[in-house]
Amino acid sequence: MASSLLTSSKFPLPSPFPSPKPSLFLPRPTSIHFPPPKPPSFPSFPSNSFPKSLLISSSLNPNPPSPLRRPLYIPNHIPDPNYVRIFDTTLRDGEQSPGATLTSKEKLDIARQLAKLGVDIIEAGFPAASKDDFEAVKAIAKEVGNAEDENGYVPVICGLSRCNEKDIKTAWEAVKYAKWPRIHTFIATSGIHLEYKLRKSNQEVLDIARSMVRYARSLGCNDVEFSPEDAGRSDREYLYEILGEVIKAGATTLNIPDTVGITMPGEFGKLIADIKANTPGIENVVISTHCQNDLGLSTANTLAGACAGARQLEVTINGIGERAGNASLEEVVMAIKCRGEHVLGGLYTGINTKHIVMASKMVEEYTGLHVQPHKAIVGANAFAHESGIHQDGMLKHKGTYEIISPEDIGLERSNEAGIVLGKLSGRHALRDRLKELGYELDDEQLGNIFWLFKAVAEQKKRVTDADLIALVSDEVFQPEVVWKLDDLQVTCGTLGLSTATVKLIDAAGVEHVACSVGTGPVDSAYKAIDLITKEPVTLLEYSMNAVTEGIDAIATTRVLVRAEKSHFSTHALTGEAVYRTFSGTGASMDIVVSSVKAYIGALNKMLGFEEQYQTKGSVEQTPVSA
Repeated sequence: MASSLLTSSKFPLPSPFPSPKPSLFLPRPTSIHFPPPKPPSFPSFPSNSFPKSLLISSSLNPNPPSPLRRPLYIPNHIPDPNYVRIFDTTLRDGEQSPGATLTSKEKLDIARQLAKLGVDIIEAGFPAASKDDFEAVKAIAKEVGNAEDENGYVPVICGLSRCNEKDIKTAWEAVKYAKWPRIHTFIATSGIHLEYKLRKSNQEVLDIARSMVRYARSLGCNDVEFSPEDAGRSDREYLYEILGEVIKAGATTLNIPDTVGITMPGEFGKLIADIKANTPGIENVVISTHCQNDLGLSTANTLAGACAGARQLEVTINGIGERAGNASLEEVVMAIKCRGEHVLGGLYTGINTKHIVMASKMVEEYTGLHVQPHKAIVGANAFAHESGIHQDGMLKHKGTYEIISPEDIGLERSNEAGIVLGKLSGRHALRDRLKELGYELDDEQLGNIFWLFKAVAEQKKRVTDADLIALVSDEVFQPEVVWKLDDLQVTCGTLGLSTATVKLIDAAGVEHVACSVGTGPVDSAYKAIDLITKEPVTLLEYSMNAVTEGIDAIATTRVLVRAEKSHFSTHALTGEAVYRTFSGTGASMDIVVSSVKAYIGALNKMLGFEEQYQTKGSVEQTPVSA
């Protein structure tokens, strides 16, 4: 069967494609019309059911539509033409953000949260980048890629590869353990990339793309995505030709990336429409978008692509990613949720939006990339109203100034809870407030947070939501413990050198004490830690913020370090060695303690990565092209 798939452009099935059960889908009016799809080349798969949450907020829409179910998963075909697959690449493109290095544990935690969200495809990483990346993708494929929920939903687990056999083979070896594995391979197609980066002709690149898609299928992978890198600047006729050839070779999804974020929404929509109209065999695949945010248009371009016929949208949590980032999952999904029924031709997704806030906070804390306060959907000010006119309208009817209810994304309003937390508050009140803020903690995590909360409440009359968020960040979103701060004493001022005495506890429970002098309390404390850990690092960034106003505010610190014996991975797009950096965060009412916690957090992340790296070895660098 594999050989016939590789040589045939029609991919016929031995039996007609089965019609979906009438109960699975609700008829929906649409202004977008598609030609009837040809029978796909794959057998039908069990239904992945959409979580039973409404697509439009019942608090803002008096007549919400009935819940819809996620269509059957077929790699190259979506039975419901209005359904849009969400492809999350936070763990791959998102991790390419400077300073956003994630450990294997953190990647697995984020993948679990993405599964709770209900994303259709998780791009778990670039397995050929390093042995650690390979093992992380493999772990996600084994666990998250086989964790079926009560509705039968299991996410597709995808691995990225360049167009060479070694990359593709490595990606397959990592993702093959998932129930629905996918290989995503790419090669540049724009004139500037072919001339200066690849130094290959159009025909050479076409031959590589066709043969590598065919090779991916020959490994037994029935779900292959192909991306012509820099499609936004590629010659249209050449683009139609190469896409047609990879369809014949067995590609199931064609991803159209605006790699440098140069297109306008109208341009990108027309690009998708032109590909849909001029590519031979396009009816046998799913069209996807991947839009970078260099001009701040990634969300607009992604939605324009969906309106033009794309039915897979590639996004990241908080919009993180290379340079200015990617299209933001929360923005794209909520735009479709709010306007899909009436403006976007009936489009809908399978995302359970009530898990958005937790996903956003988890990615923010693990990567150390803070969300700007005015960020749409998940920013701290997204549901804040300061203007008197706005406040008056909100008091009379929330719909006057809010098009989205915060409850829809897993956030509840603190001023409606009626609970003020202080030193007399108990665990139950703390758990309820944390749940309202989007944090679902287990008993052990709650216990640890509770004692931190009590310590702060003894010094502050009222503990604010910002204080709680800082405490959760300091306790829950931390790397696995290699070193733990036990005691710290500093002496500083204008009368002499600053000194610090630090006591750390290692993973075996053994205490280590060191003393050092420095130019200030933080410098001396960091030098004392270096004496204990014996891990020389370069401090690249240091920043501190007060989470609330007042002299009794909790201070949060973020540091970014790089080991002097630097580790590196292979950059997916350039093929160059990228030196890994490690971030750490800390929170305390004492600014020196906050600084020390952040430094230890970064060291723990680095040491955890080193342990995995040394245990599993390293992967050889692979060439940019075949």
